This record gives sequence, structure tokens and C-alpha cells, in this order.
Amino acid sequence: MKQYLLSIYQPEGAPEPEVLAPVMRDLDALNQEMRDAGAWVFAGGLHPPATASVLRATGDDVLVTDGPFIEAREFLGGFTVIQAEDLDAALAWGRKLAAVLAPLAIEVRPFQ
Repeated sequence: MKQYLLSIYQPEGAPEPEVLAPVMRDLDALNQEMRDAGAWVFAGGLHPPATASVLRATGDDVLVTDGPFIEAREFLGGFTVIQAEDLDAALAWGRKLAAVLAPLAIEVRPFQ
């Protein structure tokens, strides 16, 4: 089966705990559903963009800078790696993830 990356894009900042708690409950349930179906491979949330370090090689030097590389309204906040028979099956999981995390955007991309 092919593997797909389900990327979760979100605005910077954390939601209030009373908003986040039911979302995390539903996300845990969806992750369990994916595990039970044999689709779940790995998932993780990321710290805020300000915690990022960017490395860029130029010649023999590698420049390290703090913070995100781009300025944007939304950032990669987390991801799930799944395995699915085809894109349609991956999109079905992506739809479920989008429903749990509404109104956040979910991008589905196959691994090479």
C-alpha cells in the first residue's frame, strides 16, 4: 500500500482549552479508527513556528537562522502518515480528519 501525508495547517496560536479538549478527544478517536483499519502509520503535532530553526547550505557554509523561513498566516501544525490503497482511500481519511479539525485545512500528498 502507498503512504500518504495528511498535513494539518493552522493559524499561529493555541485555542482555548475548552475548545481544544473535544477536538483532541475526537482526534484520538479518529486515530484509533485509523489504527483499527490498518491505515495509521504515525502522527505528531508540532511546536509553534517560532521554535523552528532553518538551515541553508551555501558553498561550504551552513547558515542557521531562528524562526520560520516564510511569513504566512497558516503553518504546518501537525501531520498524520497513513497507508491507503489509492488516493481515493487517502482522501476519505483526509475528509474525516478535516471534519474533526474544522475549519483547519488538510493537505493530502502521496510519498514518492
